[in-house]
Amino acid sequence: MNALVATNRNFKLAARLLGLDSKLEKSLLIPFREIKVECTIPKDDGTLATFVGFRIQHDNARGPMKGGIRYHPEVDPDEVNALAQLMTWKTAVANIPYGGAKGGIGCNPGELSKSELERLTRVFTQKIHDLIGIHTDVPAPDMGTGPQTMAWILDEYSKFHGHSPAVVTGKPIDLGGSLGRDAATGRGVLFATEALLNEHGKSISGQKFVIQGFGNVGSWAAQLIHEKGGKVVALSDITGAIKNSNGIDIPSLLKHVKENKGIKGFHGGDSIDPKSVLVEDCDILIPAALGGVINRENANEIKAKFIIEAANHPTDPEADEILSKKGVIILPDIYANSGGVTVSYFEWVQVIN
Repeated sequence: MNALVATNRNFKLAARLLGLDSKLEKSLLIPFREIKVECTIPKDDGTLATFVGFRIQHDNARGPMKGGIRYHPEVDPDEVNALAQLMTWKTAVANIPYGGAKGGIGCNPGELSKSELERLTRVFTQKIHDLIGIHTDVPAPDMGTGPQTMAWILDEYSKFHGHSPAVVTGKPIDLGGSLGRDAATGRGVLFATEALLNEHGKSISGQKFVIQGFGNVGSWAAQLIHEKGGKVVALSDITGAIKNSNGIDIPSLLKHVKENKGIKGFHGGDSIDPKSVLVEDCDILIPAALGGVINRENANEIKAKFIIEAANHPTDPEADEILSKKGVIILPDIYANSGGVTVSYFEWVQVIN
């Protein structure tokens, strides 16, 4: 299901349950501003390449708009719009004085050199610098971006507006970043999981986990769950997937991934089809990659008792209904992965003055 269709469907259901006025419902669905820019850069070989960038500013009723910037081939207006809307609800649920926004560039960062990524980031910033700001819209890292990307945005923005460390969060520490920001979303996933399990008389220790995605969020969640005594029995990333019913040695896997840039080739588990990882036998499933991965095609095959949505909108509304009938408990993304924006708020506050 299209990401925007899915988020709109969920919002309309919530609006009916809350008894929202139809005019208010409509105003909350329409974004404040949609930005689309063309970013042309010289590549290292001297040729020109053009990429399309987006920034959707959804709502600023509760404060400056806030949201990540992702670099991914599948970035499109509907996906960014859906993610911006989810950020509005997430900051409200976490009770942080922000609104929602999201941005992205349709590119494959793995196919671009560091210098090409820098040029692309700076051109994108040049196109949107007058529409973001410390009290207007504060970007952050997302899929395919990180502290270095934020440093480039900060530097380019500062050329136009003076040194403004509060214009982005997720920055390097020496530029005003926050200690713990890198682990914040994964740590939030751990805290949210602990809270849910406590309600059901359970704890992390002894539970079997499956994690789809081993990027920033998935790797930190796996590490912290492992430290708490949880058993991660299956994992996947873009390079492959592994399974070990006795539990994967997460510290060894982290070392392997750092050296080999992916799970592929790790000998601490059996290689499996990445598509099957969601339906492996476990107590708790943590989708921590792309949206829409749990849908009506695979929902009936899911064996987990709990799903913790570490990714943004990983479960389609149709799958929600199927899983609900099966008695599966889903912890929604706007709560489960709000640790990142929470620490981003602390980072923003410490440099805004």
